[in-house]
Amino acid sequence: MTKSELEYKIAELKMDYIRVQGDIEKLESTGQGISKTEEQLIHMEQELKELNDKLSQLA
Repeated sequence: MTKSELEYKIAELKMDYIRVQGDIEKLESTGQGISKTEEQLIHMEQELKELNDKLSQLA
């Protein structure tokens, strides 16, 4: 993956992360379970870490 591809993927993942955080807030306010959504955030955090590590190796 090129540097620009990594940067694009990171930006895209950050936007998805923010969307999922909003989903959690909505689910919490309606009293619904959030465990699966929280798992999704954990997976996204790990992916972001890996992508940022790859990006720092390219720099």
